[in-house]
Amino acid sequence: MAKILVTMPDDFLHRIDGIASNEQRTRSELIREALRTYMRRLGVQNPQKAEKDAKTLESLIG
Repeated sequence: MAKILVTMPDDFLHRIDGIASNEQRTRSELIREALRTYMRRLGVQNPQKAEKDAKTLESLIG
């Protein structure tokens, strides 16, 4: 699995960590799920592109 570097404000990261902790998930799991959800939402606007993007993302993140 590939690793990426993402820059975000400290307060936003603390909020992410709090949600991940409450859901007993890792930060990475939470962010992957957020990206999957975002890509599904895009599917409403462009289903073919969203499906292709979702398959690509799934193949990358497992």
